[in-house]
Amino acid sequence: MNKNILLTYTLVTLTALLTLSGCKLGKHYTRPDLDIPKTLSDRIPSDSLATDTLSLADLPWDQLYTDTILQGLIRKTLDYNKDLLMATARVKELASMKRIDFANMFPEVGLRVYAERERENYGGDSYTNSDQFDLKGTVSWELDLWGKLRWARDESLAEFRASVENRRALKMSLIADVAEAYFELVALDNELNIVRQTVDARRESLHLARIRYEGGLTSETAYRQAEVELARTSTLIPDLERQITLKENDLALLTGEYPHQLNRARLPEDVQLPSTLPVGLPSTLLERRPDIRQAEEQLIAANAAVGVAYTSLFPNIALTATWGAESDLLKELLESPHHLISGTLLQPIFAMGKNKARLKARKAARERALYAYEKAVLSAFKDAYDAIAEFNKMQEIYDTRLSLERSSRSALELAQLQYVNGVIGYMDLLDAQRGYLDAQISLSNAVRDKQITFVHLYKALGGGWEQ
Repeated sequence: MNKNILLTYTLVTLTALLTLSGCKLGKHYTRPDLDIPKTLSDRIPSDSLATDTLSLADLPWDQLYTDTILQGLIRKTLDYNKDLLMATARVKELASMKRIDFANMFPEVGLRVYAERERENYGGDSYTNSDQFDLKGTVSWELDLWGKLRWARDESLAEFRASVENRRALKMSLIADVAEAYFELVALDNELNIVRQTVDARRESLHLARIRYEGGLTSETAYRQAEVELARTSTLIPDLERQITLKENDLALLTGEYPHQLNRARLPEDVQLPSTLPVGLPSTLLERRPDIRQAEEQLIAANAAVGVAYTSLFPNIALTATWGAESDLLKELLESPHHLISGTLLQPIFAMGKNKARLKARKAARERALYAYEKAVLSAFKDAYDAIAEFNKMQEIYDTRLSLERSSRSALELAQLQYVNGVIGYMDLLDAQRGYLDAQISLSNAVRDKQITFVHLYKALGGGWEQ
């Protein structure tokens, strides 16, 4: 028996050495040669950008978004958002799945315990016993001579890493979505406040127009026009209230809650943008953006799937070893040793081209994954360029709208004075009032856009998912 065991161990050892020294057929993955831009600041004034390795994305999101109410919404989103929870569950699922492909590379050990009690009576004279008792340990192992199992392990590992990057990308997007929705909600509150103040002013104008009309100072046309203008401005209020409710519902969904009224801060009078903007180098964008890394991992998985399909064209070799005891009598079971070593060679001969078709399909899938990766890189650079251009022009946009608001306010004050003194007609006053309302809303939107500019830039540079 010792001699048989030694023979078994020798064969298993030789098999292990043969497997470990086996080749891995197929094309190994190399990152595609991407002709990426040398800088993220092409066509952008160099004095407004810092192009070293530092990046705005290095800041944690709670240092960028200092509003404590917004910070609470973001933290709630990261804890309870359903899409993020699903992505987390997917990571756990693929973590277990990759363990299966890893375990397939090693021998599978089993134990077989079998007992059979049988009574036979062929001639009708007497019963005979035909019992069977087995106690056997089994070892089965598929030799990975061509690398099929290793390719399968690489594929599942890449899919797992892609799920991790997908969760990071989702986290990055959710932080940006919550911040943008919050700033839009605050801006809608401010716009509603502006419109309500304007409605109050319209009521005063209507009261003044009625007094002047009844006193014979103006025609009925001016009075009726004041009524129309009050009604027209009042129609803006329910629409803004509708938009506010919908935006609150959007934020509630992001935070994983049922729709409800949300607390928020007031819109600041202005948002200060930094004089210089660190954006980092193009190479850091490839490493920082999780959606790019996810696309690359999916390309790696597709390449490994090609390797699995290619090596499936070659023979499969499986070894099976059994050692134990079998006997007709239970008491003699341990005195009846048994061992068996077998090998199976399975070679695909004719399958109507199924294996070759599978290989072609996997190659086409790899090609698609390559284009998806290239598109992800192009999209990331477009996002970065758009966000930088947005940042570069936003201060100028705000300054011009601030100037317009101040000029419109001065013009309105002068028009009101001239109207009371009878210098100008009511239509001229209406034009001044409309101009000031538009200028106020435009300035409010400029403040909102300055906040959202930072949101877009932070996301485009790949910030927010590391914390």
